[in-house]
Amino acid sequence: MTVTNTDREFENKMMDDRYIPITSVKSGALQTVAERVSCLTIQVVNVCFIGNREPADGWVLVDAGMPDSAETIQQAVREQFGEHSKPKAIVLTHGHFDHVGAVVELAEAWGVPVYAHEQELPYVTGKQSYPDPDASVEGGLLAKLSPLFPNEPVNLGKHVRALSSDGTVPELPEWRWVPTPGHSPGHVSLFREADRTLIAGDAFVTVRQDSLFKVVLQYEEICGPPRYFTTDWKAAKASVQRLEALKPAAAVTGHGVPVFGDELARGLAKLTEDFDHAAVPDYGRYVDRMQ
Repeated sequence: MTVTNTDREFENKMMDDRYIPITSVKSGALQTVAERVSCLTIQVVNVCFIGNREPADGWVLVDAGMPDSAETIQQAVREQFGEHSKPKAIVLTHGHFDHVGAVVELAEAWGVPVYAHEQELPYVTGKQSYPDPDASVEGGLLAKLSPLFPNEPVNLGKHVRALSSDGTVPELPEWRWVPTPGHSPGHVSLFREADRTLIAGDAFVTVRQDSLFKVVLQYEEICGPPRYFTTDWKAAKASVQRLEALKPAAAVTGHGVPVFGDELARGLAKLTEDFDHAAVPDYGRYVDRMQ
């Protein structure tokens, strides 16, 4: 079947306009995580800004929030970086709906490249949908509601680029990307060695994402990746081990509040040690892949 430009525009508009009526007490909060790193909570997901107002330095957006969140992100940009500021690039940790909800609209408005891991490209170029969310998985109410969440791809067309295999991050020379698959095939996290700042995406999170109560209240708890969208638990475990070995001093995750210092170290070490029991559900469509 031939996909036309009209088809792509319709698909992208559907994603942009599909507001998901789930939010949290932290929605709208902008928080400094580390030097030149801040995060904005949009309903129940975080986007990150790396950089500053100086035009010579510029800034990069990491992830693009929930559907229908473009104006929220642009308003935060105006407040942080100036009225007519735009990023040098957008970097995606992965392509799930709550991380790319506004990416097409923002990429087109700003005219900037979007970078993702090569294995995520089918999901951001309109070629392939993610596997269906697993409503049968052990978990709370959000897990049961997960079939309502979009899993179809967005189409970034000419805007998207593959991240270089050497681990460098475009426009961010102090940072490197770390492969953290499991939650999605090409999931990546970003790490700055100088101060051990980590942007983890959904490789692990700091709120129990399948519990609606905990999500709404943003109850802090270092957890494995969201259960209903994670399809490879063996890879997810290896990814958490890889991140724990970096000994991050500060971390912002895709969901939940930023964590720091000893609290982060203890929580991540415990998650790594107890991953099979604490993170992997007792049952679910994708659990057998741990064997």
